[in-house]
Amino acid sequence: MKKPLTGMLATLLAAGTTALVGAAPAQASAPASAPAAKAVPVNFAGTVALSNCSGSLVRMPNSAATDPALVLSNGHCLESGMPGPGEVVLDQPSSRSFTLLSATGSRLATLRATKVVYGAMTDTDVSIYQLNTNYASIKSKYGISPLTIADTHPTQGADIRVVSGYWKKIYSCSIDGFAYQLNEADWTFKDSVRYTSGCNVIGGTSGSPVVDTSTGQLVAVNNTINENGESCTLDNPCEVDENGAVTVHQGIGYAQETYGIPACFAPGNRLDLTLAGCTLPRP
Repeated sequence: MKKPLTGMLATLLAAGTTALVGAAPAQASAPASAPAAKAVPVNFAGTVALSNCSGSLVRMPNSAATDPALVLSNGHCLESGMPGPGEVVLDQPSSRSFTLLSATGSRLATLRATKVVYGAMTDTDVSIYQLNTNYASIKSKYGISPLTIADTHPTQGADIRVVSGYWKKIYSCSIDGFAYQLNEADWTFKDSVRYTSGCNVIGGTSGSPVVDTSTGQLVAVNNTINENGESCTLDNPCEVDENGAVTVHQGIGYAQETYGIPACFAPGNRLDLTLAGCTLPRP
């Protein structure tokens, strides 16, 4: 996580972390009998810029065109400040605005929230906003469709793109593996995506969608990096394995998986944390 880009939360981390930059490693060769899978082109369509972070217009696999539209970002990007450990933000009024981008990154429109549906920095680092419009209206007016949140666990070695609406920049890398537990200052995240090395990290890319190029679906939300090689401090997350062993990967970034989010949404994009299979932290 990064320190704020603006002064409105000068003593707190609100501006967000990081996207990863750099070339993705070569993909494993496909069997001779099968052609190599084509990567899905990834652009800025479906992404948004916040005042201090990045985000994306998202849908669940079963969302309908007439459902109220949702925006996904990080919990530490909430306008109310970072939720504390164990704190869950639910159904809070919000009039936050988001800049909707075209495929090329140009500004299309301003979208506005009606509420924060969910926000937390416990086990994960997510915020989900509900807008005052639906997907069909956005598609009709601006030609933009939402990104679909995959409901399956991301895959090690997958080629990914981290798309920052704030900076209008797309970063390329791959999934190096998964951190059983990621500790950063007072916060603990579970089963985090670890990026490959060779990626530059800048503030403002927090909340960027992480898109798997094999499917075009959103598999994680970008949130932090170890900047200085410190262990378990702010801006220097450390990994903790099942046996409690601590590992530090300086210069390596992380994202929070999102495959568990769809299980928490009933028809109509209605959040229900009591649904079977929903594992998002509850208040």
